Amino acid sequence: MNQFTLYSRSYCHLCDDMLQQLLPYQAQYAFEIKVIDLDTEASPELLAIYDELVPVLLGQKEGAEPQQICHYFLDAVKLKAFFDE
Repeated sequence: MNQFTLYSRSYCHLCDDMLQQLLPYQAQYAFEIKVIDLDTEASPELLAIYDELVPVLLGQKEGAEPQQICHYFLDAVKLKAFFDE
C-alpha cells in the first residue's frame, strides 16, 4: 500500500489545504497519510531539511524509499505521476 507523509505545522493554513486536497484521492487510490508536525514530532535533522518548505508531501511505495512529491502546494500532476509509476 502506498503511504504518504505530510510534514506540517499546526498554524499552517497551506498545510491544512494540502491535506484537504489530498484526501479525495483516497477514493481512487488506497493509501495512508501520516501527518508529522515539524515543530513537535520531527527530529532536528528533519526540521533542518524541511523547515522552510512546509507543507512537504513525501510518497512511498511498498519496498521503496520515500520520494518528495511537492511542497507549498499540492501538485496534482506529480501526484498522479507517482500513482502511475
